[in-house]
Amino acid sequence: MAGLGGIRGSAAHRTYSVTVFVILAALENVAIGLPVPLYDPIARGLGVSEGDVSLVTAASFLVTAVAAVGWAYTGDRTNRKPLLMGGTLIWAVGFGGCGLAHGYLTYFALQMLASIGLGAVASVGFSVVSDLISPRRRGLVMSLWGLSHGVGTLGGTLVGGLLGSGSGPDDWRRPFLAMAALGLVAVVAYLFVYDIRRGQSEPELAPLFAAGGEYKHRINRSDVRGILNRRTNVWLILQGLTAQATFGSLVWLPRLLQAKAQAQGYPEATAIVVGSVFSVLFELGGALSIIGGLVGDRLQRRTPRGRALVAAIGVFAGVPFYVVLFFVPLTVHVPAGADKAGIVAAVLHSVVTSPTVAASFLFALVALALTSANSPNWFALLADVNPPEHRGTVYSMGNLVNGVGRAAGNSLVSVMFRVLTRALPPPLNYATGLAVFQIFFIPTGWMYYLASRTVPGDIDAVRDLLRARAGEAVARATVTDSPDEGQAVTTSP
Repeated sequence: MAGLGGIRGSAAHRTYSVTVFVILAALENVAIGLPVPLYDPIARGLGVSEGDVSLVTAASFLVTAVAAVGWAYTGDRTNRKPLLMGGTLIWAVGFGGCGLAHGYLTYFALQMLASIGLGAVASVGFSVVSDLISPRRRGLVMSLWGLSHGVGTLGGTLVGGLLGSGSGPDDWRRPFLAMAALGLVAVVAYLFVYDIRRGQSEPELAPLFAAGGEYKHRINRSDVRGILNRRTNVWLILQGLTAQATFGSLVWLPRLLQAKAQAQGYPEATAIVVGSVFSVLFELGGALSIIGGLVGDRLQRRTPRGRALVAAIGVFAGVPFYVVLFFVPLTVHVPAGADKAGIVAAVLHSVVTSPTVAASFLFALVALALTSANSPNWFALLADVNPPEHRGTVYSMGNLVNGVGRAAGNSLVSVMFRVLTRALPPPLNYATGLAVFQIFFIPTGWMYYLASRTVPGDIDAVRDLLRARAGEAVARATVTDSPDEGQAVTTSP
């Protein structure tokens, strides 16, 4: 940190650090979303089927989630900064290798390597970011953290579609190599981030830090049972199985939009760009998760059930808007011989000239705005009901279940697409399959409702625990005060 000189720990240094964490969270999701619009060209380049390539994406979800548990547990016990740097370097090397791979097994193995590194970014990063946010504003700031994930997914779709489309057989490799370069830049950026103290945002620990002490509690294996004994944790973790089954299926949204363009007669290269740009436009509603975070913050100040109720209502209400979105026809007029810029311009123009495109855009905004209220409130609830030394681990547990659900949704919906093709041609097979998978949002909303009933007691228990720990530490510091030296020896249990 010597390179930062006199600004170490300053407001500018902390702002820089938060920015780096948010950008890296976005890059993680760029990496996840990048291959999806390129399934067909990757499959041709590797000599396999589209389903084989989608299997790699599904497996990467699961590997990332499993790896995150190990990264998070280690981060809850040790210095978190080296772990973030190491994980970023690993996924950068993996993506660079994918861009150079010429065989399916090599591509598969390097994607799994990248997935191991990606597991560090979200789980360890969540622990760090939660130490920067006071409980009153967790929904708002966590919405920005969650928004970085959504922006990253959009960025992956856009980068993959624009940078990877073309007539050349190796054009799909360019986005992977670009991601590898960005990963290496990120490793350098991590060198200068501020080492945030664990638990420094908790009001109950303020007396401890004011006395010059440190919060020295770290997770151990016996704590895992206590984590699972908190009923709110159970509901927050389990909801990811069904929620991510639906979100995992939505990874195929660019493919649905591409199929709609191909049904109008556009060639694959043009359809990939059309589908990617439409997907980015339609997913802009995810930016409205900030509203969900703000509403969660405000309602949480009135009742400790607030955040969970906001998430439950948003998930239930978003389902009908998604279903309509999948079936509304899209009509876009792309001039013959248009380059990528011309295709993008044609898509943007259609939003204001085509009634069906405008309607689709509106339904997408509402659907994403409602269901994205889930994200910031989930993050905030995990921080609310767990002490600082547990947050990375409990997040990784939730992320593991999320990964299982996302992998299942991504892979099972692809099977459904193939089955439906026997009776429904594209894009109807894609639209029908995605609509069916909306049913998994129903148990998701119900589990948030159940969490709303247990969260008040769990929040109180954590606050009492932190308050007691801070009081004991300050009392010890007072007892061990040395009059001869005029200094207090601060300790923490």
